[in-house]
Amino acid sequence: MKVGFVGFGNMAQAMTDGLLFKGAIAPSQIYACAKNWEKLKANAESRGINPCRTAAETAEHSDMVVVAVKPYLVEEVLKPVREILKKKAVISVAAGLSYDKYEEILLPGTHHISTVPNTPVAVGEGIIICEQQHSLTDEEYEQFERLFSQIAVIQQVQTPLLGVAGNLSGCGPAFAAMFIEALADGAVKHGLPRELSYRLASQMVAGTGKMQMALETHPGAMKDAVCSPGGLTIKGVAALEKGGFRGAVIDAFDAVEGK
Repeated sequence: MKVGFVGFGNMAQAMTDGLLFKGAIAPSQIYACAKNWEKLKANAESRGINPCRTAAETAEHSDMVVVAVKPYLVEEVLKPVREILKKKAVISVAAGLSYDKYEEILLPGTHHISTVPNTPVAVGEGIIICEQQHSLTDEEYEQFERLFSQIAVIQQVQTPLLGVAGNLSGCGPAFAAMFIEALADGAVKHGLPRELSYRLASQMVAGTGKMQMALETHPGAMKDAVCSPGGLTIKGVAALEKGGFRGAVIDAFDAVEGK
C-alpha cells in the first residue's frame, strides 16, 4: 500500500505523523506534493517520506490518494489528474466537500470517500468522520479502514451529519485544550508547577475519555461517581454550573455551526 498526499499542510502532516508513529506504514510508502517545494522538501526529509513536484507524480506513485488541499482549491488541483485518479482510491479530507461534489469534480467511475479527520491523529488518538455514501469498493474501504483505524476511531455518518460530526471532533480539541489550560492555571494558582499541571490535566482528560469509551458509561454517571456528598468535587461542579460552564460549551458549538 502506497499513500499519496496531494497537499501537505497541517492535517496531511498530522495524518502522516500518526501513521509513522504507529508504524502503520513505512516512510518510503508515503508520497506528498505541495505548492511550496522548499517547504515540502524540508517537511518530507524530516519524516523520510517522498516529496513530489506535482499532483500527477504523487498520484502515479500511490494506490490511495489523500486530497488535503484547501476546499476551494480542490477542483483546480484535481482537474489535471482526473484520468490518473480514476484508477486510484481517493480519500478527501477537504472539509465541506461531500460525495455529490466530488461526483461533479472527478471523472465518472472514480472511487472516492469524503472524510473529516482531527489533529489528534498525529499521536494515533484521532477521529476520522466518514461520509456514509461513498464509491470505494469493499476491498478499498477495508484497506482504508485497516490503515487509518490505527491512528483514529473511524466513524461513518449520513451526509447531513458530516458537518456537525466533523465540527464536534475537529473543533473539540481546541475547546479541550482551553479546558486543560484553565484547569492547569487553577492548579498553578495554588502552587503546582506549570509543566506538572499541564501533564496531569492532559492525562486526566485523556483517561476520562478512554474510560467513557471503554465502559460506555453516561458522562453524568461518571461525574456522579466522583461527587461524594459534601465533598470537594461537588463544590467544584457547583462552581462550574454557577459560571455557566455547560451553556458556554453549547454556545461555542452553536457558534461553530453558525446558529
